[in-house]
Order: sequence, then structure tokens, then C-alpha cells
Amino acid sequence: MTLQQAKREQPPEGNNMAEKDHGISISHLLRSSPVVQILWNVLLLLAGSIVCAVAVNGILVPQHFLSAGFTGASLIIHYLIPSVSLGVIYFLINIPLFLAGWSMVGRRFFFYSIVGMAIYSLALALIEVDISVDNKILSALLAGIINGVGSGLILRSYGSAGGTDILAVILQKTMSIRLGSTSLALNCIVLVAASLLISLEGALYTLIFLYVSIYFMDLVVVGFSKRKAVLIISDHWEKISQEILKKDRRGVTVIEGSGGYKKENKQIIYSIITFQDLPQLKRMISEIDPNAFVVVMDTLEVMGARIGNQPHW
Repeated sequence: MTLQQAKREQPPEGNNMAEKDHGISISHLLRSSPVVQILWNVLLLLAGSIVCAVAVNGILVPQHFLSAGFTGASLIIHYLIPSVSLGVIYFLINIPLFLAGWSMVGRRFFFYSIVGMAIYSLALALIEVDISVDNKILSALLAGIINGVGSGLILRSYGSAGGTDILAVILQKTMSIRLGSTSLALNCIVLVAASLLISLEGALYTLIFLYVSIYFMDLVVVGFSKRKAVLIISDHWEKISQEILKKDRRGVTVIEGSGGYKKENKQIIYSIITFQDLPQLKRMISEIDPNAFVVVMDTLEVMGARIGNQPHW
């Protein structure tokens, strides 16, 4: 179909479903109170750092695994010099990064990251647990789950725990290296180091840990607020769009198109909804028009006050 014209409609401000069901949203509260915003972000950094430190000291160190980025580099040094605390190593190797990144990183992100790095370093130094299991694969899976949840909590804040995030910004601004390329390169270095210093088997366990960790980190950051893009083609498009606007309290874009074969004019409904609202929407469409053509697509990020799910960083 060829797209010719699009019209966007939004429900009234006071009818937002989130506001109706949950009262004042957390995001509204954070925007209205700087003190609450600071406390919330520090709490996320604290909780995430403690959880990550439990994964590192409780599983990775006893099993002699590595981690990603600067935590992995700190573990390598710690394995070579066991007498030096892991938290001290992580703190020291981050100092040059923060000095170099002062003029290149946003001030809010910079200061929250200093707090996050200090909390994470302290957690690595103080938390001493051993929750590993005899089976190394299960240990890698468990460590990945715990570390992914902790990393996700940290990334939901306005800062980070230092390390790779700061380095990636510095390299992007000085050498135009993409953020993802820096992370990929560091992870490759960690895996090569694991195969040389530990064993190929240890590197494979580390790879399992990294994969699971990234999956659960993504789940915590955007997974619980995943959005779906929906395209609906129906002869009853007006009724369907009104139902979406009135009952689901979602915005609707009506796009004028024409069929490629019969050249008939068609109205295409485009809307962004939450994953939880999808079954209800499909039932509603089936009741109004069983012959409707519906396409449901995943979204990577959605920006917007009503339905956005883009993380703060």
C-alpha cells in the first residue's frame, strides 16, 4: 500500500489509562520533586550495585569466571593478585576514566555515575557470600540472572556504575567509535583473556554468563514495559479507532492508503499499545470485524509522555 496521508488523534489528557488505574504515576512524582528524584536514582544505584556484587563475589569469584567490561578487567587483576580487594581494583581503574570524561559526559550522568561507581566498588569490597552451585553451567546461568537484574536496575537510573559506559562516551566523542562497538570490543577482550588465563572451558562459561546477563538486563530495562506497534486494516476502521480511543485510552493514527492490486482506498489504523493490552485489543477487533487484517510488530524504543518506554539514560 502507498501511504498518502496520516492523522493523529489522542485521548484527552485526563483519560490516560495509567492515570486512571494507578493515580499519580511514579514518573510524574519524580518530575515534580527533585529530592524524590535524587533519592530514587540513588536507591536504584544502591540496589543494582548490591545485586551485581552478590553475583560477582557469590558466584563468579568462587567459580573463577569473568564478567564483562571493567568488572571483567578487575577480576583478571584480582585473580593475578588475590591479595588486592576486587572493589579497590575496580575503583582505581575507574579514576582515570572519570578524569578523562569530565568534559565529555553530561553532568547529571557524570555525577550519578560517580555515586554509582563508588557504591558498586564498596559493595564489591564488603559483600562476601558464596551462592555458587557444584554444576558450573547452573552457576553461570544463576550468575547471569542475578547480574542482569542488578545491571538493569542500575541502567534504569540516571547514571551507571562507571567503567564501559564512561569509556564508550569518551571514545565516541574523541574517535567517533560507536557505543556498541566499544562494549563488543571489551567483551571480546574479556573472553580472550578468560581463554588464556583460565581455560577455554572457563571462557565458554563466561560467554553463557554474559548472554544470560544481557537478556535479563534488557528484560529489566524495557521488557516489563514492552510496547507493540499495531496496524489494522478494516472496513469498520472508524468504530475500531473510536474503541481504542475511548476504552483503551490510546492514541490512534489513521493513514490513508490504497491497495496494490485493486487500487481501492483503505484506512489504516496505527497505534502503539502495551504488551498487556494486546489480547484485549485483538478480542475487540475480532468482535467488530472478524475479517480485519491486523499486523502486530515489536518496537525497539518508544518515546512519548503517554506510551513511551525509553530508558532515562
